[in-house]
Amino acid sequence: MSSKCTIAKIETFRVPPRWLFVRVETNDGIVGWGESTLEGHTEAVEGAFSDLRRFIGVEADNIVDIWQEAYMGRFYRGGPVLMSALSGLDIALWDIKGKRHGIPVWKLLGGKIRDRIKVYGWIGGDQPSDVLDAAKNRKAEGFTCVKMNATDIVARIDSPEVLRGTVERVRQVQSVGLDVGIDFHGRLHKGMAKQLAKLLEPLHPLFIEEPLLPTQPEEIADISHLVSTPIALGERLYTRFDFRPYLERRVIDIAQPDVSHCGGITELHRIASLTETYDVTLAPHCPLGPIALAACMQVATSAPNCGFLLKLSQILSLMLQMMAPFRSVGIQEMSWKMHYNITTENDPGSEADLHTYMSNPEVFAVKDGHINVLEGPGIGVVIDEQRVREAAQKHVEDQSLWRNPVWRGVDGSLTEW
Repeated sequence: MSSKCTIAKIETFRVPPRWLFVRVETNDGIVGWGESTLEGHTEAVEGAFSDLRRFIGVEADNIVDIWQEAYMGRFYRGGPVLMSALSGLDIALWDIKGKRHGIPVWKLLGGKIRDRIKVYGWIGGDQPSDVLDAAKNRKAEGFTCVKMNATDIVARIDSPEVLRGTVERVRQVQSVGLDVGIDFHGRLHKGMAKQLAKLLEPLHPLFIEEPLLPTQPEEIADISHLVSTPIALGERLYTRFDFRPYLERRVIDIAQPDVSHCGGITELHRIASLTETYDVTLAPHCPLGPIALAACMQVATSAPNCGFLLKLSQILSLMLQMMAPFRSVGIQEMSWKMHYNITTENDPGSEADLHTYMSNPEVFAVKDGHINVLEGPGIGVVIDEQRVREAAQKHVEDQSLWRNPVWRGVDGSLTEW
């Protein structure tokens, strides 16, 4: 192994169900894997890599310098496309650094503070209906927490009856003995979101996610102050700078940056430190592939605030009403058996799941609601390169890319998906 390790090759691979993997190889033959998935915008991210390949020949160890130049080296910066491309490159460089030294990335971030990480899986889909059987299955698979979408299409101001089904579904899931987070997905407008947040509050969900669109920090603050339920958001915030107004307004309790959108391990680690300053919990967003999950876990292993505490008002309410014990749990989203990881009539041959491209899927085994800290070098997952190349080749030939549905209301107007 030469003393100077430089980037020799950068490749991207579209793979089912909707992921964009990044392969970086050094001059001395070390291969690192990253993930630049930006759901529905794969071609745009691939275009961004035409620019990022300017780092070929640069010393791979200088991760922060590469990050800074990729972010600051052009007059326009940030946003989902550039940050997703940079994320994949950054994760791959950390993977290389860990492999080069024969240690997991979390040791390079200061060591571990926990031995295992609490995880949750998804139930239901984009149009949630019967979630009871799915909840039972998740419990049998080892989960103690799940997340579900709150609603499907809801008008700007709709009948309150459309929200009652959400409340009943949450009760059903809780009856199985699972904690549940509710993803509003930014689908509801303020008038309806306030109503649903108040209806759900007596059920004590773990959190409500994206109660409104991330362009509305003041309005989200209003909802946050209206209910005791913890507020989670962050998948559509792309840097620590984007989190700043939410933190300064005391809007959120749980920060959910996505390692494939926010600038990779480098920026996720910074966001962890920033949010800890505001007593905000880090719970990385990750409905994506195994590389993204492994990268999240490297930061979660070493970040003190990767877990969440219930709001004080919620704790007091629970103790008074149910004499429930104080809870403090770490949590990480994972996409195993998620509703996106299936074949559809419009996208034949796209079926793949979290373990599909891994040679060591056992590292993601769920037991008692947790996954053990990853101990392998780099990001800790072994990617089956041949399978990735075969899947990517087929996917390019089919020209089939995942797109989110376009929803329209009963009057024909566009609604939030």
